[in-house]
Amino acid sequence: MAFGKLYGQPDNGRTISILVAAKHNDLDLELVKTEANSAAEFNTSAEYTKINPTGKIPAFEGANGFTLSEAIAIAVYVTSQNEKTTLLGKTKQDYASILRWLSFVNAEVLPKFGAWYRPLMGFEPYNKKTTDEAAKSALKVISTLETHLTANTFLVGERITLADIFAASLLTRAFATVLDKTWREANPATTRWYNTIINQEAFKAVVPAPQFAEEVIKYVAPKKEPKPKAAAPAAAPAAAATEDAPAEAPKAKHPLEALGKPTLILDDWKRKFSNEDPRTVAMPWFWEHFKPDEYSLWKVNYKYNNELKLTFMANNLIGGFQTRLEASRKYLFGAQSVYGENYDCVVYGAYMTRGQEWEPAFTVGPDFEGYEFTKLDPSNEADRKLVEDMWSQDVPVTVDGKVKEWADGHVFK
Repeated sequence: MAFGKLYGQPDNGRTISILVAAKHNDLDLELVKTEANSAAEFNTSAEYTKINPTGKIPAFEGANGFTLSEAIAIAVYVTSQNEKTTLLGKTKQDYASILRWLSFVNAEVLPKFGAWYRPLMGFEPYNKKTTDEAAKSALKVISTLETHLTANTFLVGERITLADIFAASLLTRAFATVLDKTWREANPATTRWYNTIINQEAFKAVVPAPQFAEEVIKYVAPKKEPKPKAAAPAAAPAAAATEDAPAEAPKAKHPLEALGKPTLILDDWKRKFSNEDPRTVAMPWFWEHFKPDEYSLWKVNYKYNNELKLTFMANNLIGGFQTRLEASRKYLFGAQSVYGENYDCVVYGAYMTRGQEWEPAFTVGPDFEGYEFTKLDPSNEADRKLVEDMWSQDVPVTVDGKVKEWADGHVFK
């Protein structure tokens, strides 16, 4: 029986640290994949906010009903389950020092690095000056590690502790994106320490092959399709009096509101999908209740799959795309996934939207120009299978004759 459930993402540093600590103690933790978006439907549900009122990840729910939020608290609790563990130090001074490093990495190091690599990855608006300043700040704060590790093998004491596990976990994305070969050569102590931690058996059980950036990732602006020039508006008649012009009709908050209330309530479908097995229960229910005159189905594939590199970055691309579709959540359902492996992956997906056109639902976010939208026919067996496969996220895809296994993905609901 599992010791408990951990709500989080497998590529999230804070989640990784807790899973690695559990492996060190031979504890079985069930990972419940939960979006990092605190505004997502599940994150704001009564079920989840009972465990973590902020809707953030990670969160812990023990088999005995005990719940806990905040990464440091969960990591310490999981580690302390083994009374003979050395991960929490030998003395009270060791324990205090471990907490010091946990707090430092969580509150100082990770936020500064996030401010550097998140805009470069397209998760946040990019501003060169701000991002460059974030890079300087991040490099300055991590120099503390280099200074300490030049004189010490580990962060606390002479053996690995939770401080090392936690710090290395939170730095996995930094090493994969911005702490490039040049930086690693200039900071041998931190690099030596990081390689030591990630090559421990317990760490490799959670992250088998941590990535290393050869060079700092570069920001790539979203590609935009050329748009035809709009015709110049006709000049108003000279005699038209402004005060006589009819008042404009009030604009709908969302263009799809004008379609009125459908007979298939989208929230009913989302609950069915969330609570039932997709293949055996949810999808049969969906096809029975789907209304092709009220909704349309779309294959949504990323246009620039040949430019994708790491699978976790491709998955984060999906997360960013879906986050920026928030204004259309009431009118959309779908899923996108990453298929393949690092440096050979694709992003495919399928969505259902209210109405018969894709533009009203998807153009609320700026990323839509990076995707190709193909309308599907719900009466076509192949199109129905594509929808089921994309939403169930349990089978590979074949691209140019090559089978690519499902790697990760997000459901928008």
